[in-house]
Amino acid sequence: MISKFFIERPVLSNVIAILMILIGGVCLFRLAVAQYPEVVPPTVQVTTRLSRRQCEDVIDTVALPIEQQVNGVEDMLYMQSYSGADGTYTLTVTFKIGTDLNFAQVLVQNRVSSALAQLPQSVQNQGVTVQKRSTAILLFVTLTSPKATYDSLFLSNYATINIRDELSRLPGVGNVTVFGAGQYSMRVWLDPEQAVRAQPDAAGRDFRDPAAEPAGHRGPGRRAAGARRAGVPVYAERQWTAR
Repeated sequence: MISKFFIERPVLSNVIAILMILIGGVCLFRLAVAQYPEVVPPTVQVTTRLSRRQCEDVIDTVALPIEQQVNGVEDMLYMQSYSGADGTYTLTVTFKIGTDLNFAQVLVQNRVSSALAQLPQSVQNQGVTVQKRSTAILLFVTLTSPKATYDSLFLSNYATINIRDELSRLPGVGNVTVFGAGQYSMRVWLDPEQAVRAQPDAAGRDFRDPAAEPAGHRGPGRRAAGARRAGVPVYAERQWTAR
């Protein structure tokens, strides 16, 4: 009955069809992103780094304990990992479509926390990062110098300082990676004796061993490499890299 009504009135049918198309076109630009259907399984990424080790060491000491704990987490579909020759380790856990990503991150974080005691001390000190992150790259942003005024190192450093943090704060952005020539750095050689003469009052109070603090993080009075032994400053010729 309904189909016959519109078949006998083709003009009315066309008007209604055009009207529906116009309404759909207007609503398309006003529809919230959260109301679009989910078509890609959500993923949670676990990353860490084992300093100065080979790929085989990362697999045995880092990958195996973490994956044994994370395996079988609720609503997980599968997981895949990557162990680099530079000691980096990345584990991507894929969940079922429709899984609450915040809840999935908490579940993975709890499993990783259970494995921390089995990891090497260097990994425990720097920590294991658990992030909500898609495996697909959303956007590439390119910086260029039209007149070749700045080189690739300057542009890379500029993007790290001024652009990366701004993009990371945008809603829906999980991670921002800067590809380029690297960052500015400098290597400084210090003469402990000269440093002691420059600030004798700070010699026994503020000098620290370079291994105890990150490179480049030196406050007032921390100009030389040194350690204390039985209350007496002991200095050694060392070098450290500042960034």
